[in-house]
Amino acid sequence: NEMAHFTASAWVVNAERKRAVMAYHNLYQSWAWLGGHADGESDLCAVAEREVREESGLERLKPLTDGIFSLEILGVAAHRKHGRHVSAHLHLNVTYLFEADERSPIRPKPDENRAVRWFDNAELLAASSEPEMRVVYQKLLEKTAALGGD
Repeated sequence: NEMAHFTASAWVVNAERKRAVMAYHNLYQSWAWLGGHADGESDLCAVAEREVREESGLERLKPLTDGIFSLEILGVAAHRKHGRHVSAHLHLNVTYLFEADERSPIRPKPDENRAVRWFDNAELLAASSEPEMRVVYQKLLEKTAALGGD
């Protein structure tokens, strides 16, 4: 559907819930969460997990909630991807919360991002150059804090 796509994202935090993983997204030139298009797959949690593995190299993920952590409707501006024009559309996004060991190796996926790193919660919002996404990340930080730590 050219008007809207189902996407799944992962908010990946450390055991203390004080840090989150972000990737420097090539298309948006900004630090961003991990995730991607469902492409017809109905298990959106599996999509989010796969995207984390592909985009960061993190393999061991622990779900921190029994289901969906957050829902978003995100506007995507028209852009070019792989040499093709992509019209403006919506991402109907489902976010899942995972824990990963911040000592585990991470690596970028060069065709999608140029870097992956852990951010302290206090520095995370400033790292994103997308004002509309900072609102989403603030919501996720607040929801994570409300869960408490281990």
